[in-house]
Amino acid sequence: MTVAPYQNSDKNKKQQVEQMFDNIAAKYDFLNHFLSLGIDRLWRKKAVKILREYHPKRVLDVATGTGDFAIATSRLNVDEIIGYDLSGEMIRVGEEKVKKLGLDSLIRFQKGDSESMPFEDDSIDAITVAFGVRNFETLQSGLDEFYRVLHDDGVAIILEFSKPKHFPFKQLYKFYFFHILPFVGGLVSKDSSAYTYLPESVMAFPDDQDMLNILSDTGFRQVRQRRLTMGIATIYIAQK
Repeated sequence: MTVAPYQNSDKNKKQQVEQMFDNIAAKYDFLNHFLSLGIDRLWRKKAVKILREYHPKRVLDVATGTGDFAIATSRLNVDEIIGYDLSGEMIRVGEEKVKKLGLDSLIRFQKGDSESMPFEDDSIDAITVAFGVRNFETLQSGLDEFYRVLHDDGVAIILEFSKPKHFPFKQLYKFYFFHILPFVGGLVSKDSSAYTYLPESVMAFPDDQDMLNILSDTGFRQVRQRRLTMGIATIYIAQK
């Protein structure tokens, strides 16, 4: 069974994900930083540090949400960052943030489906995505699109939740993820399904070597990973 936000809905996963993020957009940034104790900011900084090694000029931030990864990437010497997302409400919040920071000449937003993108083949230097690929309706379709739009030697930097493997942190993490996070997230966002879906989608998502194998099978010639904070999250680096 596909893990989707609203299991009783007659909409497909893609439509449900769009609905979910539209619903929680106003509280998304607060909950992201609060529920992660601010560690998500450090994870993005680590991802941007890795991205710096590839000297990209045109960056596509997929599943950009409110633009946090795009904003972090703006510290690099880039010419253009495109924040691309399915949710119009998340983009609206992101555009306000970017304008306040004076980055609207560097970062532009575009609404659309990450599994069928309107960008030309071999037209992007780097793709970034934070906590987004597990929301794809078909993971392989999204990764195939990454590969298509990247030029040769282009790189995808994928930051995604993963599963700790060692006692006792594994057990503490699961308790927090399945009990504390859904309660607080649902209470603040008024959408309890969104924060029940989050841990369920993480548990169902391929991580570690499974994800590296999928990236290799997609065609990426160099794939590696960096696990973060005892395995709570992982950065996957995939070069075309």
